[in-house]
Amino acid sequence: MAHHPAPTVRIRKAELADLAVLDALEQRVFATDHLSRRSLRHFLRAPTAHVIVAEQAGELAGTAIVLFRPRSAVARLYSIAVAPHLGGRGVGTRLLESAEEAALARGCGAMRLEVHQSNAAAIARYRKSGYREFDRHKRYYEDGGDALRFEKPLFPAATGGKAPPYFHQTAEFTCGPACIMMALAWADRSFNPPAAFEFDLWREATTIFLASGLGGCEVYGLAVTLKRRGLEPEIHASRAGPYFLETVNSANKRRVMELTQAEFRRQARTLAIPTHLTPAGESVLMRAFDDKKVAIVLVSGYQMNGRGQPHWVFAFGREGRHILLHDPAANRDEHGKAIAPETYAVPWAAFERMTRLGRDRLSAAIVIRKGPPR
Repeated sequence: MAHHPAPTVRIRKAELADLAVLDALEQRVFATDHLSRRSLRHFLRAPTAHVIVAEQAGELAGTAIVLFRPRSAVARLYSIAVAPHLGGRGVGTRLLESAEEAALARGCGAMRLEVHQSNAAAIARYRKSGYREFDRHKRYYEDGGDALRFEKPLFPAATGGKAPPYFHQTAEFTCGPACIMMALAWADRSFNPPAAFEFDLWREATTIFLASGLGGCEVYGLAVTLKRRGLEPEIHASRAGPYFLETVNSANKRRVMELTQAEFRRQARTLAIPTHLTPAGESVLMRAFDDKKVAIVLVSGYQMNGRGQPHWVFAFGREGRHILLHDPAANRDEHGKAIAPETYAVPWAAFERMTRLGRDRLSAAIVIRKGPPR
């Protein structure tokens, strides 16, 4: 008997004319938690949504809905549905890949999604496609089931030349010190710090309070610490400090932050650290990388990984107009060790968006060159 290959799956953007067949598919696939016809019509029209359809032999084979938020680099896979008679034929994987391509086209660096805890087939597909579970919503679905939350970075892994050593932060507030360690290891490949060194650096450089307690570092504190550790930092900031006072309600915490940041600014002047009150734009950073320098750059945690706090990353080069960077906020195993280095090649347009924080679009970076041999 002759073998007839399965018809090719065609992927395209959905149109309003698809509303009826999309509604019918929702009713067939989901017994609960299905989208209403009104919701589907809204997504088809909304500029913050991208609806994808898969067709096979001229019939609807599946659909996916991706949602976007203004000023966020994290997209959300809101829904994915495959016609029941076509399950297991790769339609879901094609839809998932197309959803990721749509997110990348919008400049998003990560995709997030929720999946029912009992949906073993979908969970296996997401894990195989590189998604990692990071959270759980209790009783999220109409039947009382939990939602498992998954996330996948969409920026490609950095390739090309050998990346400098990677250190992950072992606490929520030590992204800055982890970046300093990466800079020290870049300058000296024999650098092998003890476990407590990350927190030694944090004590040297920190000025920030979080609402829940311990906080992170601002640009002058990091630069002073880098200088005292033998490197040659150069500050680029869109405005003078103090920084990160907007969310601090305690008058005492604000006083501490203002005083310590003022002292770091004084120390930066004493140490003759070059300071430019202008953002580190594309020309500054690209020239620095061409001159074999590196940079510690402030990014929006919300833009980078969907978390709210400001975040420091270590940028060590470029591939064309892609910034090569280590993100110290790695996923960890049960022993607190990084599962793998979080190293990406980020398109400049997406990177620039990440480096503008808050209403005043704060930008801060430290360009670093190696100091004289010790």
